Amino acid sequence: MYDLPPDLLRLRTLETYLAMLLGDVRERIAKTEQQEAAAAPVRARLDGPPYVLSYLRERGQPVVDSVHLGDCRQTSHHTRPLTREQALQALTAGGIRACEICRPDSELGILD
Repeated sequence: MYDLPPDLLRLRTLETYLAMLLGDVRERIAKTEQQEAAAAPVRARLDGPPYVLSYLRERGQPVVDSVHLGDCRQTSHHTRPLTREQALQALTAGGIRACEICRPDSELGILD
């Protein structure tokens, strides 16, 4: 452990100093978090549908695969545009999975 002073007066002084130092560190953390949040890139939306339903082909037939954000690059070549309400319905009551890359369920506020 550390060599701490033996008397109460110096221990209290050390406690006060460390409390002030901790406050300064917390202020710096908050300031740095604000700066990083302001500098973070904002996800630009394309001029397309906000959500899409992706289909796969099985034996020549379309099979629903997953819901994606409209600008996700992981969609199949076969998609259908969805509104926000349709995407919510598909993910909650429709039993369709959300893309694990673009996470439309997080965007829609659906918790696992």
